[in-house]
Amino acid sequence: MKILIDIPDGKASFFMELLKNFKFVKARQLTPYSAEVLENLKEAVEEINQIKAGKKKAQPLSEFLGEL
Repeated sequence: MKILIDIPDGKASFFMELLKNFKFVKARQLTPYSAEVLENLKEAVEEINQIKAGKKKAQPLSEFLGEL
């Protein structure tokens, strides 16, 4: 199982050290870029789910391509 945990910077080193003491846990820090990509992906999935549920309207493809 994979779990993503958001920890304040001031407590991160303590928490990582704590996790290292468990032989069954493999922990690694995300780079700032990877964390940003993951957050953007999460937001995109949430937006897609809202569109599917009818809570949000989809943007036409021509408008989307125009933004690029």
